[in-house]
Amino acid sequence: MLQQPDPRNRDLIVNIGGELSPRDQAGVSPFDSSVQGGDAVWEGLRLYQGKIFRLDQHLARLESSAKAMAFTEIPSRESIVEEIRRTLEANEMTDEVHIRLTLTRGVKVTSGMDPRLNQSGPTLIVLAEWKPPVYGGGIRLITSSVRRFPPDCLDPNIHHANLAQSILAKIEANQAGVDDAVMLDKGGFVAETNATHIFLAEGRTLRTPRTVACPEGITRSAVLDICRAEGISVFEEDLSLTRFYRADEVFCTGTMGELVPVLEMDGRPIGKGEPGQFVAELSGLFGELVLREGVPVVGSV
Repeated sequence: MLQQPDPRNRDLIVNIGGELSPRDQAGVSPFDSSVQGGDAVWEGLRLYQGKIFRLDQHLARLESSAKAMAFTEIPSRESIVEEIRRTLEANEMTDEVHIRLTLTRGVKVTSGMDPRLNQSGPTLIVLAEWKPPVYGGGIRLITSSVRRFPPDCLDPNIHHANLAQSILAKIEANQAGVDDAVMLDKGGFVAETNATHIFLAEGRTLRTPRTVACPEGITRSAVLDICRAEGISVFEEDLSLTRFYRADEVFCTGTMGELVPVLEMDGRPIGKGEPGQFVAELSGLFGELVLREGVPVVGSV
């Protein structure tokens, strides 16, 4: 499914390096590291009623990824929040907003991959769009031929901006006429999809892949927290495709789409081939958690 952009997004104000500009006038230098080699880290945030869900966890992950990439300078969390606030206020945004936060290594003095060519500090990009959860009532998946890297190749817990693997998997999903693609690790176990984490339900027991070939997701961790609080059994383990094919329910998690049921995998219906009651229950609990754990940023909260 291809989400159609909200018409209001045609007149967005975007924030690049602290400069607020109309989207069609904003620009990133061709010498910026994100352009030169995808040398950047990023986060996806969601705004609910003037509050960003688990903002501190997102900023901690951004900082952690920048440290792992040996950024010599990282903006303070306070300064990042201030740029987010400025961007949201410039667009008069308070709800149903997705924020793409990108921190690049910055502008180079000359073209090249060497980080020593970056001598002017990082570039922070704040892109906020009116965007409700993107998937709707359910999705269909196929398995991609593209494998996720293990930590000894490229640690997935670095939330970096070089998304070639995910893009190649998404191309396969597009060509198959489905929504997204499941990606396996080098051992043949399910890692995640090209865009989301994935869970299966066997009765009232949940299972999800370990974070060996997938990042530590914020929405994923929220689901794990909900299960622990509600006394729902949940396990993080290696899972084959077969476990998903025969599951009672399967769902994906992510900031862009929240919790979304999987109706079909590789042509096989999951459960009854329709959204199940368990994921609906978890979605309701997630909605309650969002309102409790939002950090006020803009508007009347």
